[in-house]
Amino acid sequence: GQRRRRTALFGVEDAGRWALVPRGAEQPAPHERAERVARALARRYGVVFWRLLAREAHWLPPWRELLMAFRRLEARGEVRGGRFVAGFAGEQFAAPEAVGMLRGVRNREPSGEFVVVSGADPLNLVGIVVPGPKVPALAGNRVLYRDGVALAALVAGEARYLERVAPQQAWAMKDLLLRTPAPAQIAALM
Repeated sequence: GQRRRRTALFGVEDAGRWALVPRGAEQPAPHERAERVARALARRYGVVFWRLLAREAHWLPPWRELLMAFRRLEARGEVRGGRFVAGFAGEQFAAPEAVGMLRGVRNREPSGEFVVVSGADPLNLVGIVVPGPKVPALAGNRVLYRDGVALAALVAGEARYLERVAPQQAWAMKDLLLRTPAPAQIAALM
């Protein structure tokens, strides 16, 4: 018989933040296509800048076309330009709702909550925006964050610690990376 890989229901492998970039039969004008892609990127990330696009598809318009599209969207009031993420040179653009959320996060006390993200999720920014070695964008890889800080990653079944941790904490972090619990709303129904 065939052996099947067992996956947990509602696991990290099935999670993600995806924004489709429509590609229709008729080809829009290059500036319209760039604006469409710019809107999708703003919805996906909230804040967009050149370095953030390192993991995006090769068929996206080049940054200079996206930059012009973001400037047009800013002139229309659809996005905001400014400096939202410290430590990165160049222009940055944010969705209007992201600006308010960023202000709220800045004033919020750390909660200590752990969040595990699939390696294939667009939030896997380790090695791109977040310090540390890159975590390949594969569904089996995972990244563990606490209060927005990447602490550990599971790459090819092996735990890598991005911060210095005590042995007990390392074991607990590896356990979190290996488990795939159901979301709280669904776990309450069980």
